[in-house]
Amino acid sequence: MNYSLKQLKVFVAIAHHRSFSRAGEAIGLTQSAVSHSVKELEAEIGVRLLDRTTREVLLTDAGQRLANRVERLLDDLQASLLDARSFGVQRSGTVRVASSQTISAHLMPQCIAAGERQYPEIRILLRDQAQQSVLHSVRNAEVDFGIVVDPLQAVDLQCEPILHEPFLLLCRDDHPFADLTSVPWTALNGCRLVLQDYASGSRPLIDSALRQQGIGVEVVQEIGHPATLFPMVAAGIGISIFPALALPLPEGGRLRVKRMEPEINRALMLVRRKNRSLSPAADAIWQVVHQQAALLQQLRGEPAG
Repeated sequence: MNYSLKQLKVFVAIAHHRSFSRAGEAIGLTQSAVSHSVKELEAEIGVRLLDRTTREVLLTDAGQRLANRVERLLDDLQASLLDARSFGVQRSGTVRVASSQTISAHLMPQCIAAGERQYPEIRILLRDQAQQSVLHSVRNAEVDFGIVVDPLQAVDLQCEPILHEPFLLLCRDDHPFADLTSVPWTALNGCRLVLQDYASGSRPLIDSALRQQGIGVEVVQEIGHPATLFPMVAAGIGISIFPALALPLPEGGRLRVKRMEPEINRALMLVRRKNRSLSPAADAIWQVVHQQAALLQQLRGEPAG
């Protein structure tokens, strides 16, 4: 059957008011539109629903039976739509976020704290993962969204940059670079480097920067966790290139941080599945991460050293 929700609403209004004109006034239609609508419904169903006289409108037995059922169904439908609307604007529940290790350590604590202050009814659960695992979690809907270093090849994801930060040089206070205000990338030629491994989103960007500058280096250690860079460099094993987000340095050590020329940045990205809407709660936390990243960008100062 090809009947419409509008026709059913018109019919129920007639059944309630027992008048075409009063039904039209109640639902905002002309009397002729009301009459036409109910005639179409009767033709579609194949049974007479109303008996019309010059003085009143009466329901047939079939009409009375239909009116009783349809009125309940329309009430249930209205309640369901209101419930869906309520869910669509509520900001409560659990939001799952995945981020790579440096981001988890140096950006997400502020985001979680700000999210809890602004939306106390939302619980934020963080997954601290390597970059490829973050992308896997997003693609498989294991989390609402993720935060990664520019994933380069992610055409199946919606990506929004939230923070651009420079790569910096890390060395000991007795290294020749420690006395420089900034270090040219070309000065790294032939140096021993301690770098994060390829589970990190930064490593391909660092490799690309070295290639673009025509620099040959000796990578003497590849480590998994960014915090391991500090004791490696402090022990004199090599120097390192690392993102500004990993600051500050451990206190009381011999490490120094220097800007590099030319400045080469990495982008941090919010990522989610393409063409999939976030829940109101997840969208609220997505915006909180945007805000906190912008605040960090504003507050970030010169590196120590």
